[in-house]
Amino acid sequence: MATRLLRTNFIRRPYRFSALKPVGPPTVTASTAVVPDILSFGQQEPEPPLHHPKPNEAHHDIDLSDQARLFSSMPTSVLLRSTAVLHAAAIGPMVDVGSWVMSSKLMDTALTRGMVLGLVKSTFYDHFCAGEDAAAAAERVRSVYEASGLKGMLVYGVEHADDAATCDENMQHFLRTIEAAKSLHTSHFSSVVVKITAICPISLLKRVSDLLRWEYKSQNFKLSWKLRSFPVFSDSSPLYHTNSEPEPLTAEEERELEAAHVRIQEICRKCQESNVPLLVDAEDTILQPAIDYMAYSSAIIFNTDKDRPIVYNTIQAYLKDAGERLHLAVQEAEKECVPMGFKLVRGAYMSSEARLADSLGHKSPIHDTIQSTHACYNDCMTFLMEKASNGSGFGVVLATHNADSGGLASKKASELNIDKKNGKIEFAQLYGMSDALSFGLKRAGFNVSKYMPYGPVETAIPYLLRRAYENRGMMATGANDRQLMRMELKRRLIAGIA
Repeated sequence: MATRLLRTNFIRRPYRFSALKPVGPPTVTASTAVVPDILSFGQQEPEPPLHHPKPNEAHHDIDLSDQARLFSSMPTSVLLRSTAVLHAAAIGPMVDVGSWVMSSKLMDTALTRGMVLGLVKSTFYDHFCAGEDAAAAAERVRSVYEASGLKGMLVYGVEHADDAATCDENMQHFLRTIEAAKSLHTSHFSSVVVKITAICPISLLKRVSDLLRWEYKSQNFKLSWKLRSFPVFSDSSPLYHTNSEPEPLTAEEERELEAAHVRIQEICRKCQESNVPLLVDAEDTILQPAIDYMAYSSAIIFNTDKDRPIVYNTIQAYLKDAGERLHLAVQEAEKECVPMGFKLVRGAYMSSEARLADSLGHKSPIHDTIQSTHACYNDCMTFLMEKASNGSGFGVVLATHNADSGGLASKKASELNIDKKNGKIEFAQLYGMSDALSFGLKRAGFNVSKYMPYGPVETAIPYLLRRAYENRGMMATGANDRQLMRMELKRRLIAGIA
């Protein structure tokens, strides 16, 4: 990520971890600053040569070879804009220039700011975001489903909160998101998404994570405020963030934590009453223990329907301890007879995680190679699909832009005789990305959703820039998608002339 995104008089900067130092020496520098994840689907990898898949190379029963069928539901005007936006997003200098403009004095002048925002809204914003408010987002979900059969995952695109008042305000936005989802036909949407970083102050999440790590390190260290939860660490989990015993939470911090629990539980309760699944997004390892803790403690309370979980937690397969932590959480959930939902992603914090670990004298918690990440993702995917197929009440969202993983999942679903339409297993991709895979999976009979953030253009710009920076490598590997789009545009042009 760039260290500067937007001028502070235009929109609040994303949080930085330079003020959130690990407990004990050594000191973390500002170079470890990162921006929180929204939905991380793919670890970056080198760009492959352009390749157009042939029919006999289809990923099991997912056929990505026929661009006319894949993009049949996409109007030419939308296809043309999508092709242009994705090509622009794959150009590194274009991303750098966009970031510079957003951080420059051009944003101080009403005229130029309006022109820039207007350009962003008509291009990148409309491509990657669902609308400026919950009603507009719900309408976009409805139109996408009616055109393509793809469902929507609705999320209010706020990044984080620093104080109680902002947390309360964000909670109201999330509640309105649930109301918007509730207004839709159940076939049109799959879930809503919440970011714990938006309803609990970042500094408190850091403190709670430190204390949870120290409790795991020291058997005699007890946390009086801790609620029932599932394991958030394994023997291979990174614990280097906390090098000495943290100070206990102050009375004020305990009140803030209780308020955060009230917020997430209010959101969960609304989802339970509305029968709307809730996906808890993941962050980086300096905060993730607290997020896992709050997600699992909420699941224990609200996942009471033995056939369908309400609360889903996110597992990031690019972490070396992902498989172990997943198995431990599932084992405990089964022991407690709690149906559990999981969203499986790869991850998007490669650089920042490596820098933080190196500054503390440790190896990165992320797999050393992209192949290892793929293997971990596929192993976790297989494990979760097996659990979901045996009637245990587990739910699985396979969030991936990787066609090979999609093909393997399709093959595994056939082997396990999984009902593709019962909602226990579904796929997800970011709105505006990997449409060929989404359409291919949909044509293969799976439930497929698009992760659709919404919010005012000003608040969405950090999300858009982060999508560009974090997925620059993935955008490059999306060359086949862009090639399919170009081929379909060419086919339509020729058909129109003939």
